[in-house]
Amino acid sequence: MSKDTFDIIVVGGGPVGAAAALALSRQGFETALVERGSAPPAYDPAYYDLRVYALAAHSMRLLDSLDTWQDIAAARLSPYGGMRVWERGPEHALRFDCADLGRTELGWIVEHSLVVAALWARLGEVVRYERAVVESAIFDEHASLLRLAGGRELRARLVVAADGADSQLRGLACIDTVGWHYAQRAIVCHVDTQRAHRGIAWQRFLASGPLAFLPLADGRCSIVWSAEEAHAGELLALDDAAFAARLGEAAEHALGEVLRTTPRLSFSLRLLHAQDYARPGLVLVGDAAHTVHPLAGQGVNLGFADVQQLTSTLVEARDAGRDWSASRRLHSYARARKAANLEMLAVTDGLYRAFRLRLPGLKAALGLGLEAVDKLGPLKSWLARQATA
Repeated sequence: MSKDTFDIIVVGGGPVGAAAALALSRQGFETALVERGSAPPAYDPAYYDLRVYALAAHSMRLLDSLDTWQDIAAARLSPYGGMRVWERGPEHALRFDCADLGRTELGWIVEHSLVVAALWARLGEVVRYERAVVESAIFDEHASLLRLAGGRELRARLVVAADGADSQLRGLACIDTVGWHYAQRAIVCHVDTQRAHRGIAWQRFLASGPLAFLPLADGRCSIVWSAEEAHAGELLALDDAAFAARLGEAAEHALGEVLRTTPRLSFSLRLLHAQDYARPGLVLVGDAAHTVHPLAGQGVNLGFADVQQLTSTLVEARDAGRDWSASRRLHSYARARKAANLEMLAVTDGLYRAFRLRLPGLKAALGLGLEAVDKLGPLKSWLARQATA
């Protein structure tokens, strides 16, 4: 192969793109990673990233197979062993506990910067093009071409688009999407609370949007408060003391008073789904293929599941002596992942809409429904496995 010719080129160096490049390279594919920004800095434990993920077991297994989980665990990891979900009164919450599933934890809260730094540190033989902007692309079943700003050309049998919800490659391939903006913003920060979180994730469904308290290793909680645009603007304009008071009230003081809060960040919320995950010479993974409401914390988990499915599909075909880059292989990946991703999109969007409806008696019925589910062991176990598998 020439210097700029590869089996696979991954575009996008976030957690899903970096995981895809590393996983494919580990399986023997000549792989390159194209990132429009710079390489991420080394992880700094003195800085606690406001952006965190609730990683499910399958995501942990992927990172472990890539030898990055050990690095993450050695740096900072926040396992959680329980979840409490309620609409009215935390004492009526739907309860999930790891012991009910025969596990030692339900999942792990991990910082975005730590995941990315750990993956990049292991890239090894992956050729990296940093500060590289794709200007045009030609996708073909056996010879895709990327032209970068400055004139450099990269060729590969397959291009993997991991370049986010506003994917440039998806647009260059003329792949349509369906979706909508939620007219909501998610506010994130870290807070100290009066009572210890005890390794439990807390989530309340409010009429204006869900509010989550995610347990952190240093005893604080990471909060994600999804609210209508006007309400979010009002919350962002409050000083720290006033915001902490409003936050405690919104959580019905499930963890007592909110004592301190870091500066807040916010981002707009949307649902997006690509109508095709694959074209000859191109596949989509992660947010380039699907973006969900954060109420279930499944965004990056879906992306890591894409990486697992894509890697296994290509390896199985190659090891069987088949053309691993053929369109039929890529569509096999697409079929498998679209079914799972559409199910999660439907669940998260349905929950969002159900709790926003202001029909007489509906909120009370939903609240009672959570209590009822809590008393049904098999159904509750099934729900827990869907959220944490």
